[in-house]
Amino acid sequence: MYESGENYLETILILKEKQGLVRSIDIARALNFSKPSVSRAMGILREDGYIVMEPGGEIELTEKGRTKADGIYERHRLLTEFLQKVSGVDAGLAEEDACKMEHIISDETFQGIKRFMRDMLQKESG
Repeated sequence: MYESGENYLETILILKEKQGLVRSIDIARALNFSKPSVSRAMGILREDGYIVMEPGGEIELTEKGRTKADGIYERHRLLTEFLQKVSGVDAGLAEEDACKMEHIISDETFQGIKRFMRDMLQKESG
């Protein structure tokens, strides 16, 4: 899956958690994309089995889509926290950089960062 598809899935997940109901127009607004671009992307995600579109226009993640979106969002949150705590950059820059990194980092490196953060938090609380 390409970075753009991952961004769409992550956005659907976040919007679903915030507002419950997600339509193409919500995604277009959140990402500042045109409605036709979002519609085309939703068609691709539907064909690939990541989403279903209800008759009323509501977009739902399939199990496959939810699993992928959860993984991307976990990377985003952890990398943002890592950049803030370890490198000391401000929240905005950490968020922006994490959004780029989440798509290209290897699973092995991500798991290493995850272990590092877990160990660091254990030391802080212990």
